[in-house]
Amino acid sequence: MNEMILLKLGELVLKGLNRRAFEDKLQANIHRRLNGFGQFRVYTRQSTTYVEPMKEDCDMDGAWEAMKKVFGVVGLSRARACQKDKDAILAACREYLDRRLKTAHTFKVETKRADKTFPMTSIQLSQYVGGELDELYPNLQVDVHHPELTVYVEIRDYAAFVHADPDPGAGGLPVGINGRAVALLSGDIDSPVASWMIAKRGVALEMVHFFSYPYTSPQAKEKVLELARLLTPWCGHLTVHVVPFTAIQEELRRSCPEELFTIIMRRFMMRISQQVAQRCGAKALVTGECLGQVASQTMEAMAVTGAVADIPILRPCVGLDKEEIVQIARKIGTFDTSILPYEDCCTVFTPRHPRLRPLPGEVELAEEKLDVETMVQQAVEGIERIHI
Repeated sequence: MNEMILLKLGELVLKGLNRRAFEDKLQANIHRRLNGFGQFRVYTRQSTTYVEPMKEDCDMDGAWEAMKKVFGVVGLSRARACQKDKDAILAACREYLDRRLKTAHTFKVETKRADKTFPMTSIQLSQYVGGELDELYPNLQVDVHHPELTVYVEIRDYAAFVHADPDPGAGGLPVGINGRAVALLSGDIDSPVASWMIAKRGVALEMVHFFSYPYTSPQAKEKVLELARLLTPWCGHLTVHVVPFTAIQEELRRSCPEELFTIIMRRFMMRISQQVAQRCGAKALVTGECLGQVASQTMEAMAVTGAVADIPILRPCVGLDKEEIVQIARKIGTFDTSILPYEDCCTVFTPRHPRLRPLPGEVELAEEKLDVETMVQQAVEGIERIHI
């Protein structure tokens, strides 16, 4: 039998009557991620999803890397299927894991017997396979507590499977199972991490980027599009809504108190993002805000900023410190792009002494000088949509 990939499910197995909906969404996401790697059969049995190549020319290495970034999977293994017979299982171990068995010094065999009709118990089969491998490979010693190599044997409905230690999966829930949200994507470290974190909870994303040409360069825009490209292996296809923001920022500089500039600017971002959410059926906004990180991210400032939105604002990074955010950015591959030295619209007209704890009344009073509705509508009408 051919090599295949076994995907171990995480939270999905705890779902009740709606578990099938989660599994169907996961399988649909897997099929999309496998496009370009060949023809595969994907099916779920007994809390495991099987990715089985249907032709010899399937790109198993490419499929393996793609499956590592599928949310909803907590562990994955490249495995060899064989007949449900003790000697066939031993032969599969010797053939499929021979290189690993020759280079390891300690090992153990761990058996899971989902098919209870198999004539040997899990312990009996582990003892048989382990004993034979111990004799066949003089370099090996049995260590049931801290083995260098664990040989896994799984007896399932249609076949037995052998594989070595599984790799960790992406975890979380299948993208799309928890609806759609609009994420505010800038060129910083935090917002791509926030997008990744909320996608991990099963949320499909639309991206909004605020572009202030000529104060921000085309390279800054391309940097954000590259961040979106880096997120697509995790999040699936993305649309980036590029909002022309120059006119709004120039009007705020002319008409608003300097110390309130950043707060009022972010209120406009929330209003525009909510308009985008209404157009694409999204039910929440996502930001990379982290409590206390900058002046606009105090509790008072976030309350005033979020007051203009009628839908929830999700802030997955709010309780993380910068080092934790950086670690995630490195893990998901966005860090090196995020630190490229291109300006962001949030750095345009930065006030010298921003208000740390603004009051709702004073911000609303400052906005009375503005034609808020017209400014928002003109920005929305000028949106450029880029499909990643």
